[in-house]
Amino acid sequence: MTINILYPSHSGSPVVFAAQELSRCLAEIVADSIIILNNQNCGPDDVTLRLESLGNPKNSEDAYSIDVTSAGGIISGSNDRSVLLGVYKYLWLLGCRFPAPGQKHEYIPSLYKKEQLSACCRKKAALRHRGVCIEGANSLENILDFIDWLPKMGYNSFFLQFQLPYTFMARWYHHEMNPLLKPEEFTRETAAAFAEKIEEALQTRGLLLHQAGHGWTGDVLGFPCADWKAITEPLPPETSSLAACVNGKRELFHGVPMNTNLCYSNETVIESFSDRVAEYCVQHPTVSCLHVWLADEFNNICECEACRAQLPTDQYIRLLNRIDEKLTSLHLDAKIVFLLYQELLWPPVEEAFRNPDRFLLMFAPISRTFEHSYQLRDSYGPIPAYERNRITLPVGLDENMVFLRSWQNYFHGESFVYDYPLGRAHYGDFGYIHIAEIIGQDIRKLKQMGMDGYISCQELRECLPNAFPGYVMGRMLFDEDVTFEELKEEYFSAAYGPGWERVLSYLTKLSSLCSCDYFNGKENRKDPNEAAAMRELIKYVDCTPVSGTDGAEGRTAAQNLFWKYLDYHREYSLRLGKALMKLAEGNESEAQECWRQFQNMVCERETEFQDCLDVYRVTEVSTKYTGFQLEEPLVSTL
Repeated sequence: MTINILYPSHSGSPVVFAAQELSRCLAEIVADSIIILNNQNCGPDDVTLRLESLGNPKNSEDAYSIDVTSAGGIISGSNDRSVLLGVYKYLWLLGCRFPAPGQKHEYIPSLYKKEQLSACCRKKAALRHRGVCIEGANSLENILDFIDWLPKMGYNSFFLQFQLPYTFMARWYHHEMNPLLKPEEFTRETAAAFAEKIEEALQTRGLLLHQAGHGWTGDVLGFPCADWKAITEPLPPETSSLAACVNGKRELFHGVPMNTNLCYSNETVIESFSDRVAEYCVQHPTVSCLHVWLADEFNNICECEACRAQLPTDQYIRLLNRIDEKLTSLHLDAKIVFLLYQELLWPPVEEAFRNPDRFLLMFAPISRTFEHSYQLRDSYGPIPAYERNRITLPVGLDENMVFLRSWQNYFHGESFVYDYPLGRAHYGDFGYIHIAEIIGQDIRKLKQMGMDGYISCQELRECLPNAFPGYVMGRMLFDEDVTFEELKEEYFSAAYGPGWERVLSYLTKLSSLCSCDYFNGKENRKDPNEAAAMRELIKYVDCTPVSGTDGAEGRTAAQNLFWKYLDYHREYSLRLGKALMKLAEGNESEAQECWRQFQNMVCERETEFQDCLDVYRVTEVSTKYTGFQLEEPLVSTL
């Protein structure tokens, strides 16, 4: 069978890449096929597939149309990226599945007749903003594999935190939190070179690039920062007056430039800050959405007399308006993302956006619970009074919605949620079924919440036991018709093949015994209910054989990989579950020893399961939030 794939010669790179991906997969799907790209001399018996883009801007809404018969047909998109999304949907209709980042995880079926190539579908994205923000520790290959996966799931954007995403790669190459691996050399120059490759991968797929976030405040103080590490140098005399005055002192907050706020009543601060943002936009024209946030800590707002006269948010809006003025004078159209987070949860009372079309509202409920999804109500009552440097962060979902609704009375432009289910909470759910369900429930409520989308701040290496939560997120952000129950069968049958029902039942039971909130430090460390749940989980895992040997002859190589992950996940669950059980019982010394054994195991086996589990991040969360402690350097037992 000869298959011609045609596209206009002037097509942008996402359309060209879509043709290449269609060719790659069809060569596997159709045995003995001949795939030809852009051959205008098609034979009468050839199957001819045409790719067409309506040419709308890449920040426009995504929609595609698939109309293919046994003789061929057309896959068209509203913009170049949507053509690629349409190609992946067509491959999905043919039976392809993409259960996790990396081509080694793909499920590609075999078809033998022209009639099997027929497909028809028209879809428009349910939500405009559908993306992931980098977190954790990642190699360049991890990031590129993840970016490659995004459009397969229906995502349209990727967020590279900070002006240079150095720390998210340095953590891996320096092997932070894993003393069993020898640190590799990794510099900011290397990070910049890698960032160029990442941006190229995004442009190839037409994905929107979000950039920056925290870090601007350190920049103004003379400490360009790309991580949260403390430094020993004091503030230089020429910038010390620009820092927030807290407890009578102007200094770095706990020594961390990233976490240090500024004196936002100071005109020099406003001009210096806005100059840096404008300069960055000039130097980085590929950035679609630039995030302009303040410091990444709370209760560190300037207490000088001038600053006390205004809410931090009024000062924030004033700063953002000045940035808009400078971008407008430079004829730059980048969107500016402003943040509802910590002190900025309180809406302004004096200032207003002069050019609201420039801005995107981002709601970041970082302190929320993940035991439940939002329960939407007609009214939520008033927000609590703001007390400078004495705030507490809202945990309950109603509390978070109070702040969002108050802001929505003030700002009526585009908005999206920036959430964290796969940034910390997922480690508390060993089975990943509960957290995936919460993600799905949250996404289905976004329109009722008045939101236009969702960006997930998360680890990219979160495939232990599988990547089901991220799969649910991408599929449901694009397709408002698909249900969670449909996705469970779709995902597990593709990932595990014969025996998938046993795996789903097993992981569902694990999820029912887990607490995301306990792992994230939101409950008392001594907790009889948590101890009993972990005791039951250990017994269940120990007594429930979930082996990949039965039916293995009918599985693909990719499916066998998922069974291998599940086998490793069994030992992971036993060791971490025992540590949590001892912690919840109040046996802190035994808990620490059990956690040390868990950490030893994951460090020893990280290279074997590098793309599945982020050892840096699970260690950081376990010690920063759960209650375990880093001790003496590990010694390999391998």
